[in-house]
Formats: sequence, structure tokens, C-alpha cells
Amino acid sequence: MFDKIITRDDFAALIKDDMVIMVGGFLGCGTPETLIDIILAGGAKNLTLICNDTSFVDRGVGRLIAAQRAAKVITSHIGTNSETGRQMVDGTLNVELVPQGTLAERVRCAGAGLGGVLTPTGVGTVVEEGKEKISIDNHEYLLELPLKADLAIIYGSVVDKAGNVVYNATTRNFNPLMAMAAPVVVVEAMKLVEIGEIMPELVMTPSPLVTHIFKTEKR
Repeated sequence: MFDKIITRDDFAALIKDDMVIMVGGFLGCGTPETLIDIILAGGAKNLTLICNDTSFVDRGVGRLIAAQRAAKVITSHIGTNSETGRQMVDGTLNVELVPQGTLAERVRCAGAGLGGVLTPTGVGTVVEEGKEKISIDNHEYLLELPLKADLAIIYGSVVDKAGNVVYNATTRNFNPLMAMAAPVVVVEAMKLVEIGEIMPELVMTPSPLVTHIFKTEKR
């Protein structure tokens, strides 16, 4: 088993212009803040962010948006971050709003290798514009395509050195899904433990899905 633990410089070297990055969390809860610090400290730009929401101006992915590092955001909610709305109106940020359940299913489809998901959500609204509609048993559904990324950054409450992850309470949110939908997955570990210290039945994201481990610098 190779050593998955990386340094700040190791992680910084992974970040490139124009990357598609999935970021775990829900309004900053369960978001890898130190990894976002490192992205901010670098010069990467024109990023596409896939996230449940854009958090707040001074927290989570909101800080990347405030620093104008993102060219596009695919998300379900922007109402708590005025900077996202301002940039969207100005035309400097492309915002694709996706219903939350649909967003989760599109990410899950990518992780499971599926071609998409059929959902009635959005039928008859602006959400259906440009999308294929399929009728089954006289009910109409939208075909929503998978969402995948170049890199996923997630946050784990307890992580062992193999990369097995446990999430505490609501920090779980989108993190397990996003760990399945990118070829490179970096987990920021709040607590790093030895292999074997996590009971197997408690593992929420198994080690084969995790490429790198970064020990958090925040509490």
C-alpha cells in the first residue's frame, strides 16, 4: 500500500487552471477549508466548481468565488452568498442551478457508471430547457446527465492512513457521493488514525476511493 498522506505543496501541485473540482459540504459544514486555503494561495483560475451550495462569502467555496477563481458553478443554492449572485448578474460567473436531489443523483450516476437519471423534477419549468424528455407509462421525465470532475476534495472527521473515512453527523452530506465521481479524491482529515483503528462497519467512504489524505490545519 502506497503512502497516501500528502503535504500542502503536494496538493498545490494537483491544482491546474480550468479544472473541474467537486467540493463536499453543505453551507460550509463538512467542507475542506484548508484545501480551499491552498487553492486560494495558488494561481489557478477558470475553475468549474460542483457543490451543493456556494456557502458564504467568507466560508467554504464562497471564498473561491469571492476571489474570482471560478468561471462556472454547478450548484443547487446561491442565496447565502451575495457575491455569487452579483457575479452571475454581471456575467462574470456562469451559474448552473440544479435542484438539490437532481444534483445528488447526477453525481451518484457518475460514480456508479450510469448514463443518467430520469426525474420528473423540473418538467414544465425552465429546468427542462435543452434537455431530453422521455415518456414512460404516460409520465414525462427529464434525462439528467452524470456530473463528474477532475478532482474531488472532501472532509473526513476520522480518517485512517489507508484512506477509510468516517463522517461525523451532518458533515457527511455530499462528501461520500463526491468521493465516487472523480479520478482523484483528496480527503482533509480532522483526525488521522492508524489502520485498524476504525471499525470496518463504521467506514462510510472506503479507502479504494481515496487517492490522497491531508491532515487538516484547522480545528
